[in-house]
Formats: sequence, structure tokens, C-alpha cells
Amino acid sequence: MTMPLVSRLGRFAIVALAALGLASCGVNSVPTKEEAAKAQWGSVQSAYQRRADLIPNLVESVKAAAGSENQILANVTNARARATSINITTDDLSKPEEFAKFQAAQNQLTQALGQLRTVVEAYPQLQSQGRFADLMTALEGSENRINVERDRYNEKAQDYNTTIRTFPAIMAAKIVYGAKPLAYFKADEAAATAPSVNFNGMAGAPTAAPAVNDNVSAPAGTATPAAAGQ
Repeated sequence: MTMPLVSRLGRFAIVALAALGLASCGVNSVPTKEEAAKAQWGSVQSAYQRRADLIPNLVESVKAAAGSENQILANVTNARARATSINITTDDLSKPEEFAKFQAAQNQLTQALGQLRTVVEAYPQLQSQGRFADLMTALEGSENRINVERDRYNEKAQDYNTTIRTFPAIMAAKIVYGAKPLAYFKADEAAATAPSVNFNGMAGAPTAAPAVNDNVSAPAGTATPAAAGQ
């Protein structure tokens, strides 16, 4: 009777020591920080969706006053369609190629909106319309929110990525979870280039001003944003 009891106690001690060892290796910190980053990703998606929801009404408002700018309006509409057609899940956050596709589509929409802003400057009557002004204010607020939520996501992703690469949490990351790093938002190289808008044929039209691409952000140690938020 004594030996089995000793054996059970020994096994219990081994299990207890193993659990203690895993805890000290960051077995809990790895999923905790991963879930924090994935939860923040939901806020990023919500901010992008809010912007996408504003665009149809904005395009219709511009079309009513500047219907001749069909190409610019089409660019915005098509860019929105591409951006909303690319949806990535939290499982895709560790797939750089999928993340890059999503970011590229969103950046294209940002650049198309930059062209639209430049066109609007040629139509003072648009800027005097209360509905249009409200839509533009809402759009700017959405893009500011996108910047904030992207920055927060990058911070949480960087915290997680650092955790799974440093001792002792790296032991739990590799042995227990098979953890993979999460992708970051990075500044788009094209963001520094102002869109080209042709105002030929528009009497009294002002010279196109550089559009602001305010939808870029990057974590510490990655590419510096090419433009600040509004």
C-alpha cells in the first residue's frame, strides 16, 4: 500500500512541477496577447466598414453636382468594391500575403478618395451643401479612426510577436501553441505620390492640389507613415 501511494504522490509532484514550469514559460501570456491583438483587429475592420458605408452617399452627392467626373467617381466605386470584397479572418493575420492583399485594396480606396477630394475643390457649390459637408466630416472622422485602430492593432501585434520570440515564453509558443507572428500594417510606398487629376476642359478650374493619404500607420521599427492623419 505504501509504494502505490508514493508512486501517486510522485506523479502528482511531476505534474505540478510541469504545470509550474509551463506557467513560468509564458503558457498563458502567449494566447492572452494573441487574443488581444485579434480583438483589436475587429476594431480595425469596424473602422474600415464605417468608411465603406459612407462612400455610396458621398459618390451620389458628388455625381449630382459634378456628373462630368465620371472616371473619378467610377474609380472610387470600383476601389470600394475591391476593398469590401477582400475579407480576412483572424487566422489570416499570420499570413503576410493575405494581409498584404487586404492592405493594398484599402490603400487603393484611400488614394481614390484622395482624387475625389481634389476634384471637389473645383466645385465650390458642393462644399456649400450641408449634406455633402456632413458626409465629408464623417469620412474624415472615419479615416482618423482607421489610423487610430490600425496603430493600436500594430502595437498589440508587436507585443504578441515580441512575446513569442523571447525567453521564456518562446518555449510555450513553439512547443504548446506552434505560434506564428502576426502581420503589421505598413506604409504604402505609393502613399507619398499625389494622385494626378486632369482638369482640362473645366473652365476656371483650380490647379489640382496634392491629396492627403491619411490612411497609413506602422509599428515601431517598421516603415514610417508617409502622411499623418487629419
